[in-house]
Amino acid sequence: MEITSLTETEILGRLGELTALLSDTVQHGASIGFTLPLAGNEAEGYWRKVAGEVSAGQKIVVAARDESGGLIGTAQLAKESRPNGRHRAEVQKVMVRFALRGCGIGARLMQTIEREARTAGCTLLFLDTSAGAGGATEFYRRLGYVFVGSIPDYAADPDGRLVPNAIFYKQLKA
Repeated sequence: MEITSLTETEILGRLGELTALLSDTVQHGASIGFTLPLAGNEAEGYWRKVAGEVSAGQKIVVAARDESGGLIGTAQLAKESRPNGRHRAEVQKVMVRFALRGCGIGARLMQTIEREARTAGCTLLFLDTSAGAGGATEFYRRLGYVFVGSIPDYAADPDGRLVPNAIFYKQLKA
């Protein structure tokens, strides 16, 4: 497995693969901001927006590929641009193909995201995930993220049910 950062050009050039990954992730119940049914061009529009954020320096996207070069997972780091928060960043949209979950790909993506964050001068990461069936609370706990609370009925899982979120943070060592 290889994990690399994606440029705007690479994202736009791989829209089909990225859209398929997002669809696979949502179809199998992961709560990453989308509900079923996923509209035809919703996933592609999302990735086009992300490509613009990467181009503007607002976001880092890392991608995991298998031995044949196929896309098997991604994770994102949204950098804070305001002067009082440039030490922190938000982890977003950690996705791994359903058939490969539990193989350590997500953990490797997170290690890469944390390394990218340190390189960017970040000392604090935060994220939220669903506290419902579509969430990944135990995954983040295993990686050393600290649970700080939740908000009731925060977002809908892919099946449309409103569930609380789970908010986590991790302080990075220099």
